[in-house]
Amino acid sequence: MARRCELTGKGPMTGNNVSHAKNRTRRRFLPNLNDVTLMSDTLGRSFKMRISASALRTVDHRGGLDAFLAKAKDEELSANALKIKKDIAKAQANA
Repeated sequence: MARRCELTGKGPMTGNNVSHAKNRTRRRFLPNLNDVTLMSDTLGRSFKMRISASALRTVDHRGGLDAFLAKAKDEELSANALKIKKDIAKAQANA
């Protein structure tokens, strides 16, 4: 399973461990990923996703999964999230 947020595309970053003697060794900064179940109001069902903690806060701030996906860029979304976004748009067009 990739260490990448399904909604924001956040992934591992690299940097240095710096000791007291200023020795530098490479390290990885991993995103804070959580397995969550998000509910779609339009589709009336829930989806399991692996998203970062900051993405979860943003989803709550924007008013839910539907509102978040409406504003999200397609390049940042995973294939699963992109399919959900298109299903929501189709359901809203039919309603």
